[in-house]
Amino acid sequence: MADLGSADRGASRPRKALTIGAVCNILGAEFPDISISKIRYLEDQGLLSPRRTSGGYRLYSQTDVERLRSILRMQRDEFLPLRVIRQELGSGQFTKAARSPRSDRGGVFTEASGEFDRDELIREAGIDESLMREFEEFRIVRASRGNSTYPISELEVVRAARVLAEHGLHGRNLRSFLTAADREASMIDQLFASTMRSASEQRRREAERSIETVVGACAELRHRLLVRELRGLTD
Repeated sequence: MADLGSADRGASRPRKALTIGAVCNILGAEFPDISISKIRYLEDQGLLSPRRTSGGYRLYSQTDVERLRSILRMQRDEFLPLRVIRQELGSGQFTKAARSPRSDRGGVFTEASGEFDRDELIREAGIDESLMREFEEFRIVRASRGNSTYPISELEVVRAARVLAEHGLHGRNLRSFLTAADREASMIDQLFASTMRSASEQRRREAERSIETVVGACAELRHRLLVRELRGLTD
């Protein structure tokens, strides 16, 4: 007969902290594209804060793993920008948020309200004046029309561009992302332009939902194609 006391003691024993590689292995079945670099990027964006050893190694608790799982689900299932994910995490309801879409989340037609002035954007994005000028020169960041303030959504643009700049991809290189986005926007516009001009409000609303779906699918396809090409470099 099994020693129930031993089983109880094993169940109550605290779970061992995990290395970043172990976290990748655990989440790999649900998220095949998870990687150490992606986890580190999310950490750099302030979404994860694993414990560090005296030697600087990351150690993830079970709470950290579940938090990361929720972040990845919100990205995959709802195509949420990091700004919105950060808000959900801050609310303490991230597990529920990962399962339940909410109508007030940002998207093509539901951008969050509010703006930054230039100094606020620089401070919040963690960049300096020279990098901001570089992003402006190459149109990576854009002010709102008719004034010198910036939509809240530009913060995530600048943060992502900052990470790429830190790895050697500067304004001139980042223009390729802008060019690709312009092409995709034009393609989607051609698909839905006539419906968006319809006199029927219902048809316009249906077109908006379709556009949101297509935008999310474009982002997913772009990511998976990039991962496939990069994997080919190691073959």
